[in-house]
Amino acid sequence: MDYRILVTGGNGRFANILKKNNKKLNLIFKSKKNFDILKIESIEKCIKKEKPKIILHTAGLSRPMNIHEKNITKSIDLNIIGTCNIVKICKKYNIKLIYFSTGYVYEGKKGNYSEVDPIKPFNNYGLSKLGGECAVQMYNNSLILRITMIEKPFAYNKAFTNLKTNFMFHEDLVKILPKLINKKGIINVGGKSQSVYEFAKKTGKKVIGIKAIKSLNLPLNQTMNLNLFKKLVKN
Repeated sequence: MDYRILVTGGNGRFANILKKNNKKLNLIFKSKKNFDILKIESIEKCIKKEKPKIILHTAGLSRPMNIHEKNITKSIDLNIIGTCNIVKICKKYNIKLIYFSTGYVYEGKKGNYSEVDPIKPFNNYGLSKLGGECAVQMYNNSLILRITMIEKPFAYNKAFTNLKTNFMFHEDLVKILPKLINKKGIINVGGKSQSVYEFAKKTGKKVIGIKAIKSLNLPLNQTMNLNLFKKLVKN
């Protein structure tokens, strides 16, 4: 693809994997130093210089997960207000916006959530990403990817046997991203529905299976319906 795609969060976990493995997309990576999502003037200055056709918005606050409970101001600033600023600039310059959201916007109880199911985040991280989604959905020239992904190799020595999700590695998303770039709307993105323990075992790492206890207050079935995603990346 010849047109320019500006990637926010240029020093983040996913962006670093994208830099190493991208073979098809014309990407420009920007970090806070030259693209501060909390400053409209910083965003606009960069946009005027780089003239991207698409912004791939991966910047934001994710981990540690409890940061969203301890510092809600930072969570709101980076995941909601920063995203709102980018939406405003995309609208002004007619730039397509692709927003990296999360499966955490779903309640996480029944599983197999489709893109049209009601959304009810179970923690502040999910709420902060939903806040960003609300702004993005106001802009028609946009795509929201609700993604469940993790670093490779699996980083933990223990994994939950009773918590189901759709983990996929960053590298897997990089491979299929070109097939999603021209889509619009909302798409659930992830891997096979399985427990975290089953996923970890298949990576070849020795992990100990443990149960998520009630006191952790974790939703035990976070799986998403991936029918639309599978159809779009099939060919």
